[in-house]
Amino acid sequence: MLQSRRLARARDWARQVKRDVHALWIAVRDPRTPWYAKLLAGAVVAYALSPIDLIPDFVPVLGYLDDVIILPFGILLAVRLVPDDLMKEYRATAMRLEGRPASKAGMLAVLAIWLGLAGLTIWWLLS
Repeated sequence: MLQSRRLARARDWARQVKRDVHALWIAVRDPRTPWYAKLLAGAVVAYALSPIDLIPDFVPVLGYLDDVIILPFGILLAVRLVPDDLMKEYRATAMRLEGRPASKAGMLAVLAIWLGLAGLTIWWLLS
């Protein structure tokens, strides 16, 4: 009984996170959102929707750190930067749309970071 309640709470939390990511995606595209909120929200949404993780999940412990701690913290911070009345509107719109936007820019940014790190590693090993 207790375990099923915990599982239900975890599912509700995951739905809220997904809704907030979509709401932040809407916020980034709205001219009423302050620039500093757009900047952070854009980075968070790009990373959240990117199919590539900055730290791959197969890396022990650290692989899930971004999914469990860093990403929710970024979402929370970005949501707090968006004015409350706008965030309520964006959340309502996100709930209505329930579509899943894809972030090719986020994927390209993470891919560029990984390729840059791989290039630096090869350069360091060869020099």
